[in-house]
Amino acid sequence: MTTVRLRRAAPDLLTLAPAGAPLVTEEGPGLDVLVLEVAGGHLSWSLLADQLLPAAVLDDRESAQDWLWAVYGEPVALAVADNHPQELTAAPARPELATALRRLAYAHWVTRWWPASTLDAVPALDAQLVADEIAALTEACEMALGDPPASSDSEQQGGTIESGARQPGAGRDRDGRADSGTQDGPGRLRGGAAAQRPASEQRARAQDYALAAGGVEATRGGLVLARGSGGWDWRRCPPGIVDASEQAVSWQVTRAGGVSTVQVSVVAAPDCTRGVPEHLWPHARVTAPRESDSGGGFEYYTAPLQLHGDAWIGTVQIPTDSETGCAVTIFVPGVGPESTQGDESPMRARIRAHVRRRLAGNADDPLLTAEASAAGGDQDF
Repeated sequence: MTTVRLRRAAPDLLTLAPAGAPLVTEEGPGLDVLVLEVAGGHLSWSLLADQLLPAAVLDDRESAQDWLWAVYGEPVALAVADNHPQELTAAPARPELATALRRLAYAHWVTRWWPASTLDAVPALDAQLVADEIAALTEACEMALGDPPASSDSEQQGGTIESGARQPGAGRDRDGRADSGTQDGPGRLRGGAAAQRPASEQRARAQDYALAAGGVEATRGGLVLARGSGGWDWRRCPPGIVDASEQAVSWQVTRAGGVSTVQVSVVAAPDCTRGVPEHLWPHARVTAPRESDSGGGFEYYTAPLQLHGDAWIGTVQIPTDSETGCAVTIFVPGVGPESTQGDESPMRARIRAHVRRRLAGNADDPLLTAEASAAGGDQDF
């Protein structure tokens, strides 16, 4: 049994949550938050916390009655019907439904946040296996999901409010170019899947990526002034584009012929397809100190990267005297928030560790079919 608190968040909005559980009403939910849209509201779980029951945000109490009793028990369902905020003891009347709902939310989560990485030896999941399992779980959870939306797309049925993710949709980047979405691009698991590379291509050893991970070779005859490497904000690129490692991004600043250039190399995701649509190409934004005679501060210089072999590569020219103190940000225009509060690298590390434990057979719950396939496959990266 679990203690949950029923609260009135707004005149027509109730929240129902165990202590410390994340809610979809919170600003900037973490990368580890699982979300599922259900009849009358949304459910959410923390991937990394030992949270068996979800938190709920309810905007239609009547519709939610179809499943509240099954997930939280009859006393909770009655309290919601009476719109009476209080602390309650919850126990699922149908534990198998509660389990299936969390599993469905997790299956949607992996379509966006699974940290596939050649450098970290985390294999990509088979997109078709994930899509098939989402379809099966959606059917098993039908009583809680309510009527399907106009589109039969399984991703529309659940996971529509992902953990701070902004899937590429209609929008424009800062240069005014249209961003038409991921409809034909990688990272899209809707009803089918993005095409993946043959398994033989994905089994290349990690050391084969040393050049890409270590940076682009300096311009012949140029002077290397600075270099660096690191990770990137997972919220800023859709899945299947960039390797999720904290060492995926590398850059160096060179000067040749009086011109200063930042050469950027980013390891591609292990399931990155050839022929990625141009609107999904990652961009590099270089933050460089403003020249001393300009009053200080920073300037920003941006350029698209292009896929060469297994790395996204590009160059950004910056003014001379701005070479030291550079920082490089990787993003796809129109994807994710402009900035993220705080450093999320510790959370990314926890997610990688969680995924590795699952693939090593130390999961507390059964693996998804795609996870089991990846765990049992050739992981010799």
